[in-house]
Amino acid sequence: MNPVLNEKSFINAGYNEDTMTVSGVINKSFLLWLILTVGAYLGWTNPQITLKLWIPMLIGIVVLCFIIVSNLKTTPWISPIYAFLEGLFLGTVTLLFEKDYPGIAVNAVFLTICVLFCMLAAFKSGKIRATKKFYRVIGISTLAICLFYLADILLSAFGGAGLSIIHSSSPLGIAINIVIVLVAAFNLIIDFDIIQRGVAMKAPKYMEWYGAFALMVTIVWLYMEILRLLSKIRR
Repeated sequence: MNPVLNEKSFINAGYNEDTMTVSGVINKSFLLWLILTVGAYLGWTNPQITLKLWIPMLIGIVVLCFIIVSNLKTTPWISPIYAFLEGLFLGTVTLLFEKDYPGIAVNAVFLTICVLFCMLAAFKSGKIRATKKFYRVIGISTLAICLFYLADILLSAFGGAGLSIIHSSSPLGIAINIVIVLVAAFNLIIDFDIIQRGVAMKAPKYMEWYGAFALMVTIVWLYMEILRLLSKIRR
């Protein structure tokens, strides 16, 4: 389950006469993605600069996430900055993949959009329901993936080879990546459900920004996993 978005976020936000709406979340999402696109363009066209700022960008992204999660009222001001930094990072990473596998960027963006709209259609039609069991299974799966990646980072940081299976283009490596893509996709269902509940609970207006930010976190994760999957298949 998306670590930055859960029902408690809306409960802790309190209540206000000016409440969040689904259309408000959509509008804020559109604005954040516009900012991210600008950042991605700059990252794509200026790798000589952004590659040198790789570590500071990552640190900045993580710090901004912690600030937003710890103080939800900062989301309207911090989330645009987060979106811009995330865009710079994604633009740079995507360019590196594109140099090795020409055409992969367009395919990854297209597939991410397709998955997003398929999940939204499945949620709206009731084909996939966010039941308690669904929450539990996806939550545990997401936590397992996070621990899996954390172990890989720690092993690599201390001079080890990391968990090579994560990066492998073998059938098992590709299968693991497909599972991770599916878990990321199903996290969208939980995000849609929690945002819908926030609207029903009449959460404050600023929570529209938080909902848009949380959706961006999931979609960026989904995009990165699709990018990795396509690169493994091409390899």
